[in-house]
Order: sequence, then structure tokens, then C-alpha cells
Amino acid sequence: MTGPTTVDGVPLDATPRPGQCLRTWLREHGHHAVKRGCDAGDCGACTVLVDGAAVHSCLYPAVRAAGAAVTTAAGLPEGPDDPRPRFAAAAGFQCGFCTAGMVTTAAAAPGPPSDPTARGRALQGNLCRCTGYRSIADALDGRATVDAGPAGAVGDSVPAPAAERIVRGAEPYTFDGEAPPGLAHLVVVRSPHAHARITRIDTRAAVALPGVLAVLTHENTPSVLFSTARHESRLDDPDDTRVLDDVVRFHGQKVAAVVGTDLAAAEAGARAVVVDYEPLPAVLDAETARAAPPIHDGKTASRIADPARNVVAALHEGVGSIDAGVAEARAAGGAVVTGTWRTGRVSPASLETHGSRAWLDDDGRLVVRSSTQVPFLVRDELARVLGRPPESVRVLTARVGGGFGSKQEMLTEDLTALATLVTGRPVQWELTRTESLTATPTRHPMRVAVTVAARPDGTLTALAIDVLSDAGAYGNHSPGVMFHGCHESMALYRCANKRVDAEAVYTTTPPSGAFRGYGLGQVQFGIESALDDLARELGLDPFELRRRAVVRPGDPFVASADPADHPDDLAFGSYGLPECLDLAQAALARDGDPAPTGPTWRVGEGMASTMIATIPPRGHRAQAVVALDAGRYRVRVGTAEFGNGTATVHTQIAASALGARPDQVELHGGDTDAVDVDTGAFGSTGTVVAGTAVARAAEALAGELRDKAAARLGVAPADCTLGPDGVTAADGRRVDLADLSGARGEGAHGGSPRSVAFNVHAVRVAVDTATGEVRILRSVHAADAGVVINPQQCRGQVEGGVAQGIGTALYEEIRLDDAGRVTTRVLRDYHLPQFADVPRTEVLFADTVDALGPFGAKSMSESPYNPVAPAIANAIRDAAGVRPRRLPMTRDRVWELCREADLPE
Repeated sequence: MTGPTTVDGVPLDATPRPGQCLRTWLREHGHHAVKRGCDAGDCGACTVLVDGAAVHSCLYPAVRAAGAAVTTAAGLPEGPDDPRPRFAAAAGFQCGFCTAGMVTTAAAAPGPPSDPTARGRALQGNLCRCTGYRSIADALDGRATVDAGPAGAVGDSVPAPAAERIVRGAEPYTFDGEAPPGLAHLVVVRSPHAHARITRIDTRAAVALPGVLAVLTHENTPSVLFSTARHESRLDDPDDTRVLDDVVRFHGQKVAAVVGTDLAAAEAGARAVVVDYEPLPAVLDAETARAAPPIHDGKTASRIADPARNVVAALHEGVGSIDAGVAEARAAGGAVVTGTWRTGRVSPASLETHGSRAWLDDDGRLVVRSSTQVPFLVRDELARVLGRPPESVRVLTARVGGGFGSKQEMLTEDLTALATLVTGRPVQWELTRTESLTATPTRHPMRVAVTVAARPDGTLTALAIDVLSDAGAYGNHSPGVMFHGCHESMALYRCANKRVDAEAVYTTTPPSGAFRGYGLGQVQFGIESALDDLARELGLDPFELRRRAVVRPGDPFVASADPADHPDDLAFGSYGLPECLDLAQAALARDGDPAPTGPTWRVGEGMASTMIATIPPRGHRAQAVVALDAGRYRVRVGTAEFGNGTATVHTQIAASALGARPDQVELHGGDTDAVDVDTGAFGSTGTVVAGTAVARAAEALAGELRDKAAARLGVAPADCTLGPDGVTAADGRRVDLADLSGARGEGAHGGSPRSVAFNVHAVRVAVDTATGEVRILRSVHAADAGVVINPQQCRGQVEGGVAQGIGTALYEEIRLDDAGRVTTRVLRDYHLPQFADVPRTEVLFADTVDALGPFGAKSMSESPYNPVAPAIANAIRDAAGVRPRRLPMTRDRVWELCREADLPE
């Protein structure tokens, strides 16, 4: 550079490389408040100020910053115009990965705009995948929503422990912090075919290049079959994957990995690898996959239901007779509805992409820091693939920049670990946004055919679904998504005659995987749409039909089989569904945004209800240890924080059980060295499983502290009260916490029994029949979350789920061309909901106390997503009189429906 540049007020005397962007230059010099979300100017996570103007540093040439004052979120001037305290006070973040860029953009805005349209324009270059933007709007408006007081008991909206660090860009994520000496980088060579056999791979030219340290291929890596999906039982998923394979099964599959001394060297090496392929038949349509040539032929021991037919998993069973139930409805003068609905590929699109960094510690142990939701499960499978004992591997996380289920996988850790073992150097691999969109798992596309019948009073007499799920090239999560998606969707309703026919099939397309809702959103889109049509046929209000048809305490949970033949640990820990229906219906009747005027605008309302188990089946374990050390409580737990709020909830639970303030609690999580076992933060278990373990550990410690203090004071433990300063006897004498150091308590939870949670979403929309535009005028969501441990945080989880549901319903779709290549390769082509796309949702909580959850709480991160798309579809049907049957309901698709119905243009 030709002139002095200051970064956050400090001169930076360094010359950028030719062509280097400002983002990488800043990060190379330790300014980690600047994040990498897209490197295409689409997400805003890298926003900085250059001489006071907000720019996306991933697009801004570093050389242009010569002589400029560059300001990151860490260096914003304090004072009344500083947006950072407002973001902290409004809980204007969840995972927080976007927040540094968001506050920097807000700092450059001309004051907090109160007009939503102006706010949308100000933040149109900044994306948030977590919050649904309401809390960000509150931050811009200076509206504080968290409780800043010292109490911090269960039921208080205490701020996240990391809030101040997050808003300043100081909270470390996977690749933040000083790079270890000798850090190497990994780049992957990817398949240009949907299906092919590698006949030759020549790495000689790559290895000969300066800076190339190693090239990994199927010829020099373990051939162990495994699944990238991670569950408590590794047998839940088919072993159909290798680290690197001689057969590629989708465009973008990993073919080779090049390790270089820097990223440029690794990229040059990747370009030099020569690969010859023998094309194999591509299978791009799930409907024809079962008659196509086998994609995983010969994997007879991999727990694949029918490899010869490309069937990953199958379920065909029922109770009663569907034909008899249909006949009963018709004979009684009731109604029968049949229909088919389809859902699309949706990317989790966490702003922090998948990635990991591996190294060997001083004792030679393999250490991997990863952007994962499941460090313990990754450790165990990584050790299995590498042929090492689990204790020789440590996996840990920093704060994770979003997950939504997509990081319940082992997608990068195998290659970075192998590269470290081969080279002896620390190695990192951070996926690009294009790699994330084209080569990491998406939501399973599904075809859902529904038959539902009822008597005139709404009593269901038949409920049947036929589900075809597209697993993509590998079966990770496909059995679980299929079974889970069908189970609670069917078990929600009382009906004597039920049947499920479901199959998940392989295709040579990008793999599907875990994503918020885990199959329920797809299946419930079909069932809730069919029930809406049924209500119309019967002349019943859709809320009233649900009241008459849903399960209630005392009923068995019947999906497709007699409960006597399939014992289950699912129970009604509490039951807030009727209250949710009442709350949502009453709230929907209130005013929302005014409807647009004009002859082609039509207004309608819709709703949907859903149920979810609060814990995944077949075991979900957590352990916690709470110790008193020098007057502070130190909590160790395995669960990772990725915007799910577990760090806040665990701190709050421990503080409540110990009579302490939240600032007296220090949490260490997301580390396989922290405790012995933790299945991970998925299935919304951070509160109900790990939180229960923390509660039990804290309660055990509280009991020990009272016992020790009582012995010193010569009184009964029952006469002692544990408070923030120590243990006080009834006569006022006290033993200070500092005098009780060394005490500890342990707690655990095995994931059983499990409760159920309920969600009801309702919307009012306006549909322009001339253009297909859909505007949401009112959005309400009622949730049965039990005792809400942190109301503002739980509200944010609901709003985030609703926003993702709106994205699925109206905007988002990973699109493939006729050769199976993903065409939505950057975020600007993949419509993540922006600030202006997401309406404010009124969130209401049922007043319940769950008998099974900690302090009466239930899980509430996954489930809010599930009823949103069918509620919007039902509102469009109510407004326009045409039934949407495919997601997303984009403007062009709604326009086509309106044309088919000959509606006004």
C-alpha cells in the first residue's frame, strides 16, 4: 500500500498480495471480527467501514484501503450512536456469526430508521439465518428486551453470557484466533459427473508443485465404510460412504484432497490433479430410482433396505383398514380428500460454512476443532475410520456459526485429520459458500400423497400417507428423517384406520440430510393441507377440526402400528395443544398489516398444527459436572453452542439450582475433554437432555454445599439456604462460598422418557392474482414449550423457525439442471429471506408445566418451523381459491395456479 492504513485506530503496516481482498487481508493480521460467509458480497458478514462507509470487505480490494481508516465491529466508537449495546440489550443475535457485520452496517446507517421499508433497505446486504430479524429490528429501534438485572432465575430473559463479545466480533468461531505455526490448507478436487467410476487419477504434477505437501485419494486413504450422519447409535444410518471413493455419485463429490502450505498452493495443486472417469448411468428422479440400476450395489452389510432397488429405508404398515374408514365416512355423509404434495431441496445455509482444523498436541494426540453440533459423535466415528482408540482423539468446538441439524454430520473432519496425520502439520479446511450450496446435505425433497376421511362431525375415519423421500447420493439421515417425519405427523391425530407407506431412495444428486424439523415439515405440509381441504368439505372451521381430531392425554400415540406391538417411551409430560389453538385463533382475528388495494388482490387466512417429540428416540445422553472453585461455579458439559441458546439456558439452570447469579457461573462446553459423554445438540435436546443433566449436577452440588455448611454451623441442612454469597443458616450465620471450594456435583440424562411439544401457526395473506405475489399481513405462532426458561430467547427460537419456514414456503430451493448440477451456486441465486421478507410474528406460549423437562421446560428450537409452510399454503388457498401443492410457492408458481383457475389479471 502507498499510504498509512489504520484498522480500528491502529496503523497496519503490511502490503496486501496482488488481487487480495480486504477481508482476507484483515483476517491475516488478526482482525477476526470480519467473518467469511459468502465471499461474493451477498451476506454482509464481512462488513467493515472504510472512511465511515459500509463495504463488503470480501469484494473490496485491499489495495484500495491505502490511507483509509478501516473500522470493524471491534473498533466502533463508543457513545450514544454505538449500535452494539442496543444489539446486546435486544438479544439481536442467536449464533452471532452475522452480528459483527450487522452492527457495522447499522453504525453507518443514518440513525435507526423506524420505517420497516427503510430498515429493509439499510440491511438489504446483510443476512441472518437464525433470528427472523425481529430482535434486530428491536436493536435498531433501541428497544431493550433482555433482563439486565442480577437475578437470572428460570423465567427471566437474561442476556447470553457471550453477548458483549458477540456484538463486538470478539467471540471466537472455528477459524478465529491465532493460527498455529505451520498451518496448512486443504482444497478438494470435485467430480464433474453425476455418476462415474474413476479409472485413473494422476497426482504427480500436483505433488511436484511448490508448496504442495500431500495429495489424498481413494488409493491412499482408509476404505472403511461409514455414514457422515451422526446419532447416538451409529447403526441408525447406512454405512455407504468412504472418505474418498473410486465411484462418484453426484456432481461435486470429493475426488481428491490437496494439502498445501497455503491456500494458493493447495488450489494450484488441485488444478493439477488429472482424473479420468468412466461415466455411469445418472439417476436424477426419485420417482424412477427404484427401477434404475443400483447406485450402491454390493453393500449388503451396510444396513441399506434394498440396494438392488436403490431403497435406503422403507416402512409399510398400518392399523385398521383405510378402505373401511373411507367407506364409513361416505356412508355417514362425511368427506374424503386425496391429494399429492411435493417439497423441494432446501439448504440449511448456516452463515459459517462447514469446516475444521486438525493438529497434533504435545502428547501426539489428534485434536480437531470443528464447526459441529456433535463433537463426541464425530470423535467416535473419526476414531473408527482412522483405526485409533477414541481416547487418542479430541474434538472441540468454538462457538458454531449456525447448524440447524446440518452439522450433525462428519463432513470435513476425516480429511483434515488424515491430512494432519500424513503431513504432521496442522491443517484446516473451510468450505466455500459454493461448496456449501452444491456439496453439503440439504433438506430431503419429498412427495407426499395423502388420503383422509371423516364423518360430518370431523371424526377422522381414515388417514393414510404414501411418502417418497429423495435421499440423494448417500443415505445419511434418510432412515431417521423418513421415520420421524411420518411418526409424529400421523400420531398427532386420532383415527382408528391409519396406514403409512414410505420409502427413501437413492439418486445421483447431492445428498439430503438433517435439517430443522427432521422430516416433519415435509410430511405435515401434505397432511395439514389435506386437513384444510377436509375442513372445507365438512363446513368446519379449520381450528375446530383440529380440536376434534387431535390426540389428547390418555390416547396412545399411533402412527402406523398398534402401540402394543411397538412399546414406546413417548408420554404426555404436559398438554398445551388446545390452548395453542385458542391463542392462535384469537390472535389471528386481531388486526395486522392493511391489505393492498386493487381488483386483483385477495385476502385469506390459514393455519396448521404440529406435534414433535421433545427428544429423539433410542437414547440421547448427556453428562454435566458442576464444581465450586474460588467462589465461582464452573459447569462442564459436552453440548456445543450454535445459536440454540444452550449456553444461556445451562448458565441459567445452574444459577437457579444454586441460588446464584448468572455472572457467577462459567460454562465450558463443546469439548470431548469436558465430560465423558454427550450425544450432541440436535433434536432440540440442549435444554431437555443436557439441561436436565446440568440441573441434576447443580442440585447435587447444592445439596453437598448445604450439608458441608450445616456440619460447620452445627445445624440441620434443612435449616440452611444456599445463596449467591454462601450458605446461610436460619439464625443468620453464614459460610462463605470461598470456604466451600472443591465441592462438586455430577448429573446425567439418558434421553428417556420423552414428552411431546405442540405448535400452531396461523397467517393472513394477500395474493395478487395478476402477478402471483404473496404478502403476509399477519403472522401468529402459539407454542407449547412448558415452562419457558428464557422467554426472549425462546421467542427468538420460534421466530427463527418461522422465518426459515417462510423461506421454505415462498423462496428457497436448490435447483439442479438436467445433468444433476446445482445451479444455485451463490446466495444471490438462492433466496434466503432478507430483512424485508420476514413479517413480525406474534409469539404466544401456552401455560404448561412439563413433568419430564428441567424446571418444567420442553424443547422449542426445531418444532416452530414445521407448521409454517402448510399454514401459508392454506391461506393462499383461502385467498385465491386454488390449492398450492408444491414448495416453494414462488411468485411464478402462484401465478400459474391463478392462470389455471382463470383468476383476474
